[in-house]
Amino acid sequence: MLYSVEPMHIPDGFLSVPVAAVLWIVSIIVVGYALMRVNKDLDERKVPLMGVLAAAIFAGQMLNFTVIGGTSGHLMGAAIATILLGPWAAVLVMTTVVSVQALIFQDGGLLVLGANIFNMAIVGVAVSYMVYTTFQKLSGGKKWGVFAGGFAAAWFSIEVAALGVGLQLALSGTSPANIAIPTMAGIHALIGIGEGLITVGTLAVIYAARPDLLRAGAEPSPGGVLLWVAGLAIAAALAIISPLASAHPDGLEWIAEQQGFLTTAKEPIYNIIPDYVFPGVTNEALATILAGITGTLIVFAVALIVAYTRRSRQTA
Repeated sequence: MLYSVEPMHIPDGFLSVPVAAVLWIVSIIVVGYALMRVNKDLDERKVPLMGVLAAAIFAGQMLNFTVIGGTSGHLMGAAIATILLGPWAAVLVMTTVVSVQALIFQDGGLLVLGANIFNMAIVGVAVSYMVYTTFQKLSGGKKWGVFAGGFAAAWFSIEVAALGVGLQLALSGTSPANIAIPTMAGIHALIGIGEGLITVGTLAVIYAARPDLLRAGAEPSPGGVLLWVAGLAIAAALAIISPLASAHPDGLEWIAEQQGFLTTAKEPIYNIIPDYVFPGVTNEALATILAGITGTLIVFAVALIVAYTRRSRQTA
């Protein structure tokens, strides 16, 4: 049995240098603006939540689930982060996750890191925010708006991000637009259902424990240490069960294989913990678990440092 978790993000070689460069510029501008906004807007009682969410999303992304036809999908998490933190803090959380995945685990190329940040941390968050707030207005703040809005935000975040990737592949000359875009859309429409169900399940647990975190404009209640501890415990549990992830290729990898451009992917220029397998450990299941726990702790620490740095600047 293969225990290693397959890389899930765009690798170097799939996008042209001009497309990658433009997306780097856009991502730097938006992430920089997000840092400034978080300076002003971040409630210090939500600082631990940034770290917990980043850790949980990282661990959750390691668990690919089988979709159909020998493909798999995985959690993106942009909707969950956006609903709980607001858009600007969510951009920072998702950027932290995607960056650590690329820099430490060689999941996604360095040249195209700006593209992966753009697709998941910017497009994913923006779509989630627009869809969720629309449902909140339509529901008048009622309970159904939380869950229907959460599912819709998750599904659309996956679908629109996938459409973006298809367009980027077409603009790069990697795959024709009339193939890349509809194929990405079709597979990720199914993956989005899984994302929506995971999001609704997460919101249900939070609604039962801390409904204040889901009410727009509500002040978060003090304390909540048990919730943060529980969140980290869940993240650790997800990392521990990561060897159970589906061995099928994710949507992008499957399309690349079917359309014949998988071989254009370039090997990383260095390796630290490649393919989510901790080096030097012969047991693959244990190596994957150790990689997951290591990544979870790194992402938690980085997100927490970013959050506390923003809060310090806010109160200075």
